[in-house]
Amino acid sequence: MLLKMLKSKLHRARVTETRLHYPGSILIDSALMKATGILPYEGVLIADLTNGSRVETYAVPAPANSGQIVVLGAAAQLMNKNDIVIIFSFAYCTPAEAKKLKPKVILLDEHNKIRKPLKQ
Repeated sequence: MLLKMLKSKLHRARVTETRLHYPGSILIDSALMKATGILPYEGVLIADLTNGSRVETYAVPAPANSGQIVVLGAAAQLMNKNDIVIIFSFAYCTPAEAKKLKPKVILLDEHNKIRKPLKQ
């Protein structure tokens, strides 16, 4: 049996832009992806703290240290510039692996810079 476990989380990211007419995904500052271990084209779940919407998509790297969090495609109908979001990635683990898993959780400031790692 495999368990779906939290692998990483970018907490309180601020949407910097939305682009509706674009194949769906989310651009994420590649330095933030590296800090949390989110890989290019990895599936992510985005939860919008501003309006409560949730959407599943995949991560595309934006330039490092740009602070970019850009919601692309259909998800742009659900989220707006300056919305506060949480970006989650998950891993499927055996129960033994799950007991050892330590999620990488990063709290961001209002400019999408790393404020501090959070302990789960």
